[in-house]
Amino acid sequence: MDTAGSISVYVVQVTQFQQNCTLVVCNKTKACAVIDPGGDVDMILAEAKKHGAKIEKIWITHGHLDHGGGARALKAATGAVIEGPNKDDDFWVMNIPMNAMQCGMTGMDSFVPDRWLKDGDTVSVGETTWQVIHCPGHTPGHVVYYNKENNFAQVGDVLFRNSIGRADLPRSNPRALIKSITEKLWPLGDVEFIPGHGGPSTFGTERKNNPYVSDRVLGA
Repeated sequence: MDTAGSISVYVVQVTQFQQNCTLVVCNKTKACAVIDPGGDVDMILAEAKKHGAKIEKIWITHGHLDHGGGARALKAATGAVIEGPNKDDDFWVMNIPMNAMQCGMTGMDSFVPDRWLKDGDTVSVGETTWQVIHCPGHTPGHVVYYNKENNFAQVGDVLFRNSIGRADLPRSNPRALIKSITEKLWPLGDVEFIPGHGGPSTFGTERKNNPYVSDRVLGA
């Protein structure tokens, strides 16, 4: 998808989990941040080349293998800086190779980010600045990347179109997940978002219709 304004956004589905690896490109400088390079790094590099984008940043929403398994290889190929997730996901990041092996997947590596992120931090690519929002629940260290100027967010596995992230995994917390969505995402307004899997939506649409976190459901 292309986003009008100061950024363009492109999605590459990677790994057997069809995870949305999102490339956000500063339209003025062509600097690119790759959000959640879970694998298939050659595909990610090809997509960036197709749009004349230079990969300078790697942003990780959380430590699950399909979101961070290709970060180390992408950094080696580009020299990009890895930022995120929150340090509370260190457990997941360090266990990416083991979890990949259990799924019969190869070429997945753990990584050490150049910068762990916390709630209220900002990250930048080109001339765009993004707010970091710590949204625990799916994992304890999950973060969301929000660009106010373009009314756009990449939310990882916190929220999906007509669904929410799983909260039955080790170190998940269902109450924290609901709180993250309703207290940290809804107040931002009707923001367009890309999730970690599936198609895009908006916070307004999900707040109205989502069968797990709509105002009607939670009010009942």
